[in-house]
Amino acid sequence: MSGPHPDVARTRLAVRTALADLAPGSLVLVACSGGADSLALAAATAFVAPRLHLRAGAVVVDHALLPASASIAARAAQQCRDLGLDPVEVRQVAVADTGGVEGAARAARRGALESVREETGAVAVLLGHTMDDQAETVLLRLARGSGARSLVGMEPVADIIRRPLLGLRRAQLRAACRALDLEWWEDPGNAADGPLRRADGEPLPRAAVRDVVLPALTRALGVDPVPALARTADQLREDVWYLEDEGWALLARSVVGTAEVPGRPGWPAAVDAAGLAAAPGPIRRRAVRYWLVEAGAPAGSLAARHVDGVDDLLLRWRGQVGVDVPGGLRVRREGERLVLERTPARPVHREAPHDEPAGDGAADAPVDPA
Repeated sequence: MSGPHPDVARTRLAVRTALADLAPGSLVLVACSGGADSLALAAATAFVAPRLHLRAGAVVVDHALLPASASIAARAAQQCRDLGLDPVEVRQVAVADTGGVEGAARAARRGALESVREETGAVAVLLGHTMDDQAETVLLRLARGSGARSLVGMEPVADIIRRPLLGLRRAQLRAACRALDLEWWEDPGNAADGPLRRADGEPLPRAAVRDVVLPALTRALGVDPVPALARTADQLREDVWYLEDEGWALLARSVVGTAEVPGRPGWPAAVDAAGLAAAPGPIRRRAVRYWLVEAGAPAGSLAARHVDGVDDLLLRWRGQVGVDVPGGLRVRREGERLVLERTPARPVHREAPHDEPAGDGAADAPVDPA
């Protein structure tokens, strides 16, 4: 008797590996849209979970962005039930009309997933992101000039989120669905010529990367760049984690006095300038950024120029008045200390980032039904 199709076996192995550390009896939820990636993930989880003595359910998020979204979500939910997943929840969300549609849909979707997770007591939510999604993420962030932290891409495990399929290609998951006679839904919102557009009428960023940029790179280089881009993220991740740990350790050593940032009980208002200045640049700048973000500076608005300004107070202080940073904060130098103080906050208008993938709608797509 022959075994399962190779891509079915690969998908099941990826899910088994991702769930192997969970306690027997735990509930995991698959975020499923009915697209090929998330449907293959749902099928693999339905097969693997009982063999690991786990319970498995699903969440289908209807973004209500397309006319047939409700029926698409209902069909995806029924497919999950037919696979044996239980419970299966369908949640319709309202996508805000401010900022980018991808960012707004992602925020609404994450809220729905967390809500169902809390209600059901699930210990993990599985997302169907693939190696292709990872490559798109790296390209998008590289084009925006993001730092090394962003270039590590999507993490396989991030709190309650798990991404078992980052080592598999989209084509493999479609092959797995075909082998299992599973019919998936092709989301038109994931295409560059699809119905969802940016405010200026151009394609959504991720759809453009998928349909235009990556094919152009393949033609120009004569080789598929997806594995290399995904491998870059994997290789950077360990280095970045090390630098982040060192940055936090440096910040902890640099605290002076007992003063706290107004409105942030327990967070230090002063740090040792000499100690920070003596540290290597990559670690010093991380320590400064962590200090500012935890004090209330919005991470998405805190730009390199703000950190550069604080760095100047450390390395090139010539009596500067101080540096204003987002969140109504100002950093001043007082002798051998940097001090954080409150200033009247000014509103920040910024389009939501589009870093996470459309995928097939599998929990991080900008469109229906995730």
